[in-house]
Amino acid sequence: MSSQQAVKQEVGVWIDHKEAFVLFNGDDRADAQSSNDKHIRYSEHATEGASPSEDQRERRHANRLNQYYDEVIPHLKDATSILIFGPGEAKGEFKKRLELKGFANRIVGCETVDNLTATQMVAKVKTYFA
Repeated sequence: MSSQQAVKQEVGVWIDHKEAFVLFNGDDRADAQSSNDKHIRYSEHATEGASPSEDQRERRHANRLNQYYDEVIPHLKDATSILIFGPGEAKGEFKKRLELKGFANRIVGCETVDNLTATQMVAKVKTYFA
């Protein structure tokens, strides 16, 4: 077994409905900065034309959120342990999306936290996996 295969990839994902931060534990470059973290923003695209019904709007919104979550997931492909945290409903929705995409056995936690600075996010991930 090579040393590359033996390396655990512990990853924290802070997520809400507007943005996500992917933080890799043990990455020397991530000690107190988030400059190398993956940062994904969600944008609600305006649509032209007739106003859709409430059901259509909700479906469209859910589809856009799933696309947003699907943009985050590729950054976790090498993760062996995933901690999901954030302030609202997005963390639970993202957890369900990860489970649907075959990542269920890698999720080690899902926690509610307030908005954090990049330094606080890094510290949270380091403390969790310590």
